[in-house]
This record gives sequence, structure tokens and C-alpha cells, in this order.
Amino acid sequence: MEMKLSGIFSQISQEKVLVAGDFLLDTYTMGSTSRISPEAPVPVVHVNEVSHRPGGAGNVALNMISLGLKVVTLGRIGKDESGDLLLRELESEGIETRGLLTQKSYKTPIKNRVIASNQQMLRIDFEELVPIAEDLENEVIDQIPSLLEEVKVVAISDYGKGFLSRRVLSALITQAREMGIPVITDPKGADFSKYAKSTLLKPNYKETLIASGLDEGTDIDLVGQTVLQRSLCDELLITRSEKGISYFPKQGCRKDFSVKVRQVKDVTGAGDTVLSVLTFCIANNFSMNIACRLSNIAAGLAIEVLGCARITLQDLAHRLLEEDVENKVFGDDHLYALQEVLRGRGLTLLGLEEDTQLSIKLLQTIRMLSVTDRDLLIYLRDGSPCEELVYILTSLKDVDYIIHNNESFRKLCQMVKPSDVYVFGQSELKKIDQVSLLL
Repeated sequence: MEMKLSGIFSQISQEKVLVAGDFLLDTYTMGSTSRISPEAPVPVVHVNEVSHRPGGAGNVALNMISLGLKVVTLGRIGKDESGDLLLRELESEGIETRGLLTQKSYKTPIKNRVIASNQQMLRIDFEELVPIAEDLENEVIDQIPSLLEEVKVVAISDYGKGFLSRRVLSALITQAREMGIPVITDPKGADFSKYAKSTLLKPNYKETLIASGLDEGTDIDLVGQTVLQRSLCDELLITRSEKGISYFPKQGCRKDFSVKVRQVKDVTGAGDTVLSVLTFCIANNFSMNIACRLSNIAAGLAIEVLGCARITLQDLAHRLLEEDVENKVFGDDHLYALQEVLRGRGLTLLGLEEDTQLSIKLLQTIRMLSVTDRDLLIYLRDGSPCEELVYILTSLKDVDYIIHNNESFRKLCQMVKPSDVYVFGQSELKKIDQVSLLL
């Protein structure tokens, strides 16, 4: 039986990755609208707030930081106020920016999203497609060896703004592969040959179809294999919106991974999220099976949020534990996920004595202890509890987590501090001051 996906949190380490590509500045103009302009049939937005954050490859970098990775960047900015702001925003997140070089003839791209009543009304782009200057291109290529030091994975985020020339791509991909560093590429345009020798190519379905030159409705296997052969990349991963992910390994058949989405609010940046999570997984030596499943979950989270979502380890841990809710019983492998979920949240701990039997009194006690702003964790002090009791406890919506391994419970107590601790035995509930009394 395959372990719970939440168990991967015990294997996470803070690895260093390189993000190369087009760095943009995302601006969010937030407001409200209640009337139509008398000048034209368009809504009038009353602005309440304007905020800025890194976009494009910058959004990829932000997501990677939120996933616990160390990030070094390779890209360019303009010699302008937007470039300075973008640089400050990245550095404030602890992102290494020595590989972000300035091109005087280039204006830092701005994407201004106007949002009112939780809906994106309009996007205004300020950008000029300027090819990378030859002197800057040479400087970028010269920097690549030093930027790749101690890097576990290279992630390429191409937004088609002109930085990733064929020379830059070839130098980066070739040097990384020679150093044994995998390269994950999120491509742009119809010609994927410029990304040749990438370890993993990650286009969406529409991009893949265009690059294949085949007609709409062509079998996905033929589309994928055609792109793999033309691009000369090792593997292909196609994001397919509501159809999830299709993964074409170097050898073997296509594997499909379905996606679960609760409510679609905004698909902006979902591709960035997938690139970030794939990089995170490969940097931590997770299998592609886990990487695809985790990427699907992260993408599902991203499109439930308005604007470019920034998915954190806590977000992933919470959703993963929800997906494991069919049994709710957790051991050593899942303690790190529990720690992430419980960070900043209240926790009520209920210890059940060894002789505890299923009863109305127990069910009433659990319901009483269930509070909306706290999670309820039940610790079964009996290392081999009655299967019927465990089954019933897992079916209760008021119960969030169950632990019955003494050593796992001891480790969790070192990680988190419950708000309240109770012990239930002989049909009586007692509040205790110290968790250690349960050990």
C-alpha cells in the first residue's frame, strides 16, 4: 500500500535552486465598482489599494521560497523605478539577485491587474519586447558557472520577453547538465528546439499542440511523442487544466494524473505554481509520481485564489492531510506535515486512556471539545487500540487527527504546543496542565 502523500514532509531539506527567465513586476490595483461611466459603457473602479510583487520568473521564485528552497536568480531588469522595486521585493524575501543584470535600453515589464469585487476587470501591460543586448548576453553567459555552484535544480521560466536567447539557453542548459544538474523548462512560443537537452519540458496543452504542428483533437500520445522528438528533451509534462497532468517519461507509457479543484477563481500563475512544485520535488529527490501528484494539488490550490497565488508548505500540508482524512491516523512520517498545518493554529489535545470504549459520553465529549478555530487531536494511549474505536473516530467530522504510536506522540509534543490538554477515562473528562502526564 502506498504511503500517504503527506509523509513526504519528513524528507524535505532546504536545497538551492536557480530560477532563470523573464522577471516582471505585477501590480494589483484593488477597488470597488458600483456604477457605469457616463463617458463610455465601462465600469468605474474606485481604487482602495495598489500593491506590487514580483511576477513571471519572479513569481516562480516567490513560490519556491514559500516551499522552503533557497533561490538564486538569472535574468534582467531595466534601469528604471520598476526594476529597482522588483529588485527590492526579491531581496526582501531572501532571494539572491546577483544574477539579475541591468539593461539600459530595456524597460522592466509591468502587468497591472485591476480588481474590483473579487473579479479581475482589466489587465494593463507596460512592456516592450527588446532582445537581450550582446554585451549583456556575454556577461550573463560568463556568470552561469558561478551561479550554478551548489545548485540542485535549474528552473527556466520563459515569458517571451527576449532575455532567454538561444545562446543563453544553450549555455545554461549545457553547463547545468554537464554538472549533473537537472533542468526544468516552462517554454514559450512554437519552437521548442531552443530548449534542447532540458531534462523536463513543462508546457500547457495549447502550447504543446502548437509546437507539435498537429490538429486539434489529435491523440495526446501522438502530440506528446512528436514534441519530445522535436524538442530533444528527456521528458515531457503537459498541464491540461481540468484534465490534470500528462507525463511522458523518457521510457515507458504516458501517465495521467487527475486534479481536484473546489472552486476556480483565477488561473493566473497556475503554471508558475506547477514549475515551482516540480522544482521543489526534484530538488528533494522525490519520484516523478509524487512530483506530479503534488503539482496537481498545488495547481488546484492556486486557482482557488484571486491573482498569482503563493503556495506555502503549510497550504500543501493542510490540503494533503485533508486528502488523507479517510483514516486520519498519522505516524512518524507525517509529523512534519502536521507541524506545518498546526503552525499558528490552536490545538486541543484529548488523550484516551487504554480502557476507553466507544460510548455516548465519549462522543459527547469530542463534540464539546470541537472548536471552530482549533484542531482536535486524539491520542490513543493504547498502542494497539480497538479497530472499531479507531474506525468510528476517523468517521467523526469533529476529529482532525489521531495518533496511537507513543513515540510519534512524544515527537509531536516536541514540535507543537497544544492550547488545552484533556484526558478521558472511565467516562470522565479531566483537564491537565502538562502534556508530559500523557506520556
